[in-house]
Order: sequence, then C-alpha cells, then structure tokens
Amino acid sequence: MARLEEYRPIVGSDTLEELALLARPLAGKSVLNVNSTAVGGGVAEILSRMIPLLRELGLDARWEVVKGGEDFYAVTKKFHNALHGDPQTVTPKDFQVYEDTLDENLSRMPLEEDFVFIHDPQPAALVKKRRALKNHWMWRCHIDLSRPDPSVWEFLKPYVEQYDACVFSAPSFAQKLNIPQMLIAPSIDPLSDKNRELPESEIQAILERLGIPLDKPLVTQVSRFDRLKDPLGVIEAFLKVKSYVDARLLLVGGTADDDPEGAQVLAEVRERAKADPNILVLCLPPTSHVEINAIQRASAVLVQKSLREGFGLTVSEALWKGNPSSPDRSEESRFKSRTSIRERSFTQRMAPPIG
Repeated sequence: MARLEEYRPIVGSDTLEELALLARPLAGKSVLNVNSTAVGGGVAEILSRMIPLLRELGLDARWEVVKGGEDFYAVTKKFHNALHGDPQTVTPKDFQVYEDTLDENLSRMPLEEDFVFIHDPQPAALVKKRRALKNHWMWRCHIDLSRPDPSVWEFLKPYVEQYDACVFSAPSFAQKLNIPQMLIAPSIDPLSDKNRELPESEIQAILERLGIPLDKPLVTQVSRFDRLKDPLGVIEAFLKVKSYVDARLLLVGGTADDDPEGAQVLAEVRERAKADPNILVLCLPPTSHVEINAIQRASAVLVQKSLREGFGLTVSEALWKGNPSSPDRSEESRFKSRTSIRERSFTQRMAPPIG
C-alpha cells in the first residue's frame, strides 16, 4: 500500500504539507466509513485506498459494510435507478424492506466514532441513531441526483436532512436541503494497481492471457454491466462506425454484491455481441485492477456512454493514461500523447489523485 510520501512527485510538497496541517487537530479522532459493498464499484475502490492514508495522517479510520439479503439489494438497486431518473415501480413493501434491513444493521453496528461517513442511499437510514450518539455524521452521495424520482427522493430526504452535512461530486447534483452541502470532485489514485505505470511487456502479456488480440485498434468501455452504463448502446454505436474504421470493441466489466441486475445485463450484452467476432465481452473479478490498467493503456479509444453517471472514475482514468488516442498513431506517438496529456492534467488539476 502506497504511503503519503510516495505521492510527493505527483501532488507536490505543498499539498502534503497542507494535508498534515489539516489533520493535526484531528489526531486520534475516530472516523467510520460505511457503504454497501467491500468490492466492486468506485466507492469500495476509493475507500480501500483512502483508509490507510487517513491512518497515516493520525486518524483512527475504519470501514464497515451494511449487510442485507437479496430483497434489500433488489430494493436499493431500484432506489439507485430511480434517483438517477430512471422510472421504477417502488412499492410500500420496498420501503419497508429497506428500513427493516437497516434497523437490523443498527442493532449490530455501534456507530460511536467521532465522525461517521455514510456513502450513497443504501445505508442512508442508519442516521436515525445519530441523535442518541451526538457525534458528527456526513452523507456522501456518489450518484447523479440532478433528476431524481420524486417518490424515492421524498422518502430518503428526511433521512438526509438528519445529517450534519452532505457531499456531492458535482454542483448539478445538489438538492434543496436544510443542511450544508459540499463538493468533493471525482478522484483516482495514480499509484494504485489500476493506474500505475506498466511496462509494455506486461501490458502485452496481460492481454495475451485474457485472449484480447491486438491486430486492430481497441475501442473499450470499462464499467459494471449496468443498464445506466448503456453497454447495448455502445454496441449499437460501434456497429454504426465499424464500416468506416476497422476496429475491435471491448466491453469490460464485473459484478458487485449490491447489484442484482448485473448478471442479467451481462447475459443480454453477450447475446447481442455473439454474432460479431469484433465485439469482445469480458467479465472480470472486481479485484482485476492490473488487468483493467493494461486494457485501458492498450486501447486506442476509451468510451463511457453512461445514461447517468455519478463519479465517472473511468473518465479520470482515461485522462491519466493519456487516452483517447487516434487509432492510426504509432506506439511511440501514442506514448508521447499520453505523456503530454498527463503533464497537462497535473497543471490544470483535472483529476485530483487522492480520493
């Protein structure tokens, strides 16, 4: 696991000194992060890197995951889609399943830390314990709330307004609330396995192991197999342009414990893609960070055709790696392009590296 000192060449000494200064009054304070899955998705990826860095800064940081059955995750998937603006049929029973499951979690989670960060809608109702504990609670929403379904949002809003503050990843996601709202921009970790530099030999070996040929430029989307990521739409777009460009489409994704629709979407994508040998569908374990890194670096163009998007980590990952690149460039010129874009990203602070 990377230590803060290793980020100095990337973020500069001033940033590290500022972090140390901000952390000094919080030394020894306890911080708990709670989300809905330990692996898969951007939140788990961020927390797995952030918790050790918080500890290095002197905070007593921990991470817990809410537990629920199939019914709970089916309901929270409905919530997720509805809050993104996708019409859903949400019933009174669904709301009851949500509340009953979080009440069960409350019975086993002390939640007595000085600061409690709750991530996304799945564990939002845990805040009902806040008044008895009298500690500080923040709700961090990583999804697009610009056009939420009114029924689901009106159900969650009273819970959200019990927090001390909430955090969004874009100004357009903010809502009318009676608590302070803050902005934390999307971020990636440049020293993680998904983003660190890879030698060309390692990239080629990984793609060979995964059965990905390099005889044609790769057009790649890396996302969970989720309808809001629109993988079927990516296929339709590729079919429209393939007569102009001889390329190969690569749809790479995985599964997450809190996404029960993933298997169904994956099956639909495989069915749509099976007739075209130039469309490859790859389902990887959620820990395949080096493999994703190699695929992104080998791709000529990286696509993110989301119908709704919260964090959009893959966009920052593409910028960090210097993609997209034109398919007809040589490897040398593509490398120079990646380096140039990366250097510009440092100057412009386009993708804050530590989340």
